[in-house]
Amino acid sequence: MDLGYSAEDLRFREEVHAWLTENAPRKPRPVDPKAAREHDLAWQRTQFEGGWAGVSWPAEYGGRGLSLLQQVIWYEEYARARAPHIGCCFVGINHAGPTLIARASDEQKALHLPKILGGEVVWCQGFSEPSAGSDLASLKTRAVVDGDHLVVNGQKIWTSYADVADYQELLVRTDPDAAKHRGITWVIADMRAPGIEIRPIRTMDGRAEFCEVFYDNVRIPLANVVGKMNDGWSVAMSTLGFERGTGFMAEQIAMAREVDELVDLARKSPSPSGHGMAIDDGEIAWRLAKLRAEVASLRAMTLVSVSRAKRSSVPGPEGSMIKIFLADRRQQLARLAMDILGPDALVMEPESLPRSYLRAFAATMGGGTSEIQRNIVGERVLGLPKDR
Repeated sequence: MDLGYSAEDLRFREEVHAWLTENAPRKPRPVDPKAAREHDLAWQRTQFEGGWAGVSWPAEYGGRGLSLLQQVIWYEEYARARAPHIGCCFVGINHAGPTLIARASDEQKALHLPKILGGEVVWCQGFSEPSAGSDLASLKTRAVVDGDHLVVNGQKIWTSYADVADYQELLVRTDPDAAKHRGITWVIADMRAPGIEIRPIRTMDGRAEFCEVFYDNVRIPLANVVGKMNDGWSVAMSTLGFERGTGFMAEQIAMAREVDELVDLARKSPSPSGHGMAIDDGEIAWRLAKLRAEVASLRAMTLVSVSRAKRSSVPGPEGSMIKIFLADRRQQLARLAMDILGPDALVMEPESLPRSYLRAFAATMGGGTSEIQRNIVGERVLGLPKDR
């Protein structure tokens, strides 16, 4: 893939920069879940009305249909403009939407894609269970066919934004006698359906964006099955591929800016040793340099990933490599920031360093633990024997 910028690309960058400068929200994202939902949907609607929603989605489905290089430019300018995190729109835009585009029926696409893109609805992900997290194929939530419906019973956990979601991408076991990775079906669940109970989980950073979801004889129309019955594993792998690959591109690029901000912070903060500024401390300076180099490597990995994606409609297992590296760097950055500030960092404000530090621990677990991701890399990329 040619990553040189043409005159057209430079003009495009100017267009993106001008639009984001004028339209990106400046107020902090609210802490209250319902207010945060409205904030996120309002920003999604603004992007949609401005013609910038779904930059990676094909134009035929209402997206911008940007080339991969233009997507990189968009995310670079997005980070530079300090535009808000996608928040509760993440699953719809980066999980459910792309999966529906790749695997759904025309009727399902027509019903759901415009609402996702236009900032009308929030989606959540019903994958993990108490005994089926990284080993997702062990899921036990059961669905039985009853006429033209599936009747669902079971439990999901760590479901981000379930308490404010309209729809859910839900994995259920429809054939308990089939092999572990078979007999699973991917369905669209209405989060307001009778029999669904949602319990928010308060985490150590004081927030409750994760939820438990319980299903008690929940009826879901068979028309909501995406793909084929008992073929949900392949549909789910499409979804996870998007999450582990280009889905985190904006965060990766924003991290490079955060490293530069951390360098500036080290120049202004006293050294932990009490002599000079933090930047003068040899260990701090070495850790900053190492982090900057590794974040640059992460960008290179991302560019390789999008280059390969140009030749395939579904991201490959290389996305797991990015996910591992990104999670480790997120923790490394948060820890270094705390070390530079020392006791001054211990101020629990809505968007403070302690919250970022505490949330960073989830980075190596969300979307599949780093241990499982390393198994995927070893088996599918390096060709090593399967883990026993």
